[in-house]
Amino acid sequence: MSRIAKIETFHVPPRWLFVRIETDDGAVGWGEGSLEGHAEAVEGAFASLRDRFVGSDPERIEDLWQTAYRLGFYRGGPVLMSALSGLDQALWDLKGKALGVPVWQLLGGRVRDRIPVYAWIGGDSPGEVVESARARIAQGFRAVKMNGTASLGWLEGPHELEAVLGRVASVRNLGLDVGVDFHGRAHKPMAKQLARALEPLKPLFIEEPLLSEHPEAIRQLSTQTVIPIALGERLYSRWDFKPFLESAAVDIIQPDLSHAGGLSECRRIAAAAETYDVAVAPHCPLGPIALAACMQLALLAPNFVIQEMTLGIHYN
Repeated sequence: MSRIAKIETFHVPPRWLFVRIETDDGAVGWGEGSLEGHAEAVEGAFASLRDRFVGSDPERIEDLWQTAYRLGFYRGGPVLMSALSGLDQALWDLKGKALGVPVWQLLGGRVRDRIPVYAWIGGDSPGEVVESARARIAQGFRAVKMNGTASLGWLEGPHELEAVLGRVASVRNLGLDVGVDFHGRAHKPMAKQLARALEPLKPLFIEEPLLSEHPEAIRQLSTQTVIPIALGERLYSRWDFKPFLESAAVDIIQPDLSHAGGLSECRRIAAAAETYDVAVAPHCPLGPIALAACMQLALLAPNFVIQEMTLGIHYN
């Protein structure tokens, strides 16, 4: 029986943190625990994971996951869960290589043969967004995601609404489907107006129209618009997603496989969402290993709808 011999981390530009697990018989698995702007904190979290898991059986993925999550005094949050995400991905990579099959095969087999995708195009200025959208069309994309707005005050005049509408309309007029990401930059008085004003443009979804710290306001907003509401990149476990699912506040959840506990936890989050008729669209603006992990979930989850395909070029 092989044992974990090494757990290493590599901070790779522009903002990626790769995780490498090696067993005593020379097998290697890779994961990604990138946390934008906080790679050093995640690297620090690996000190305790090394102490705990070097010498452990790498095939006991669920046991190692539960041990890492539950046996420490502190649980959850972006740093600890990003470290656990990288560890989990690397363990699944090890197991898939050992058995000679892709991870989606180990977790039940695929439910689709094709994966719809979108790309990021920025969106803070009209010229930028049109140029970027045309470049994505040339690459073959049919859907994109863009910034909705820069930070807004609690109450702004009509010109701010018109600016958002103009940018989104300029992309829709090119024939693309558009998701609009607000990154929680709006407050409730403006979010209500923005959602209503965007409805005629039929965006795929509005993402983080409010920060996830305000579940009651997001629930209220969901009753006031027909546009699907998406969020989840700043939620880190099934327990974080639970209140949004129970309150019917969201239509699409976006767990990030490098932040929300890796493949193991994101598979559970997707299954929980399915019981509430909520779709899943994994968040993935990070590195190639995170993208590879996201593709495994995209092939597996019955309620998957669309996958981000942008490698590490925008910050939230």
